[in-house]
Amino acid sequence: MSSKLANANLLIRIKVIPRAARNELQGMLDGVLRVRTTAIPADGAANHDVIRQLAKAFGVPKSAVEIVRGKSSRSKQVLIKKPGKVLKCLQDDLQSSGQ
Repeated sequence: MSSKLANANLLIRIKVIPRAARNELQGMLDGVLRVRTTAIPADGAANHDVIRQLAKAFGVPKSAVEIVRGKSSRSKQVLIKKPGKVLKCLQDDLQSSGQ
């Protein structure tokens, strides 16, 4: 299980691909949401861009997105507080895990 919905908050695993050709949420692969960013992984630039992309995708302010594990790694665990919407690929993952 990669995605977990608890107390109206969403905990997801992501894999960040820095220095990508474009910014995009690439979808789920092996239970992990792949996030591509053009930012470099220095001085938190890639993390800031990932937070921005996730906030926009889930319809929440940037302050509602928190990296809880893996701040200096490409593999991260992210908490989305009270998402306004859930991506289709995550809905499928949540349904398969019985959430």
